[in-house]
Amino acid sequence: MSNDLQSLKSKSNLAKLLQEVEKIDKPASDSNKKTDDRFFKPELDKSGNGFAVIRFLPAPKGEDIPWVRIWSHAFQGPTGLWYIENSLTTLNQKDPVSELNTKLWNTGSETDKEIARKQKRKLTYIANILVLQDPKHPENEGKVFLFKFGKKIFDKIRETMEPQFEDEKAVNPFDFWEGANFKLKIRKVEGYQNYDKSEFDSPSALFDGDDGKIEKVWSTQYALSEFVAPTEFKSYDKLKERLDSVLSGAGKGQSRAVDIDTDIEDESEAPWKEDKKTPAILKKPVKLEEDDDEEAMSYFQKLANE
Repeated sequence: MSNDLQSLKSKSNLAKLLQEVEKIDKPASDSNKKTDDRFFKPELDKSGNGFAVIRFLPAPKGEDIPWVRIWSHAFQGPTGLWYIENSLTTLNQKDPVSELNTKLWNTGSETDKEIARKQKRKLTYIANILVLQDPKHPENEGKVFLFKFGKKIFDKIRETMEPQFEDEKAVNPFDFWEGANFKLKIRKVEGYQNYDKSEFDSPSALFDGDDGKIEKVWSTQYALSEFVAPTEFKSYDKLKERLDSVLSGAGKGQSRAVDIDTDIEDESEAPWKEDKKTPAILKKPVKLEEDDDEEAMSYFQKLANE
C-alpha cells in the first residue's frame, strides 16, 4: 500500500466534508460538460424506471473534495431562442441572468416573478463513482465513472453524513473503508424522474478492505477540477451579449449547449423561494421540485443545437 493511500486511510474526512456541506447553504453555481463516455447514466426501461448499485468515491488524487458543484441556466426567451449557459456564480462572480432575475423579482410583479422562476439557476454535482451493479449493462460493473446528480441525491448524501436522530451513526459515504454502497433507484412520477426510493446500504469496506484493489480504483478516478475551471465559463460580457440576444430575438441559434438532465435548485436562499401569495395558476406551469424530466431537458438541448 502506497504512502498516499495509507494517509487517506488514516485520516477522517467527514468533518471536512461537513464544512463543505455547510457551504451548500450559501448561494453558489453550476457548469456542465457535454455528454461523454466518462459519465454514468443508468439505462431506463419503457416505464422510465432504472436501477444500479454504485459507490461514491473519495476525492481524486491531488484534490480535497469528492464533488464539484456547478450552476447553470437553461430557458427559452420570448422570441424562441434558448439561453443555455454555465453561470458565473459557480465561481462566486457576478452573472447577468442572476442580476436580471433579482431586478425582476424586486419589482413585486407576479408576472416578473414568474419570468424569474423560469430563468432560475439549476444545480448540478459531479463526483467519481464505482459501478458495482448495472443490470442493463453489466460491462460497466467494476469501472470508475463520473456521475452527475442533483440536489435530491445530494440531500441523501448529506443525511448520511449528518443523521437527524441520535441512534444513527454518521457515515462518510465517500470513504473506501467505512463508506456505503448506494442503491440508485429511478422512477418516473408524473412524467418526471424521481429518486426518492434511492438509498444507502449499511456501511462496508469496498472489496472487503483489499487495499491493493482500492488503490487501483483510486488511481483511475477522474479529476473534478476541470469542471469548475475558469475556461469552462464565458466572460460576463459574452454572457450578457447572449442574454440580450435571447431576450430581444437578435442573432440565431444557441451559443453553447450543455447537458441538462438532473435536478433544479432555487436561484438563491431568499427571493426565488415560492411565496404563499403567488396564485396557484402561476405556480402550476413551473416545475419547482428537485427532479427534472430528463426527456424534456434533452429536448431543450436538441432545440439549442438547431
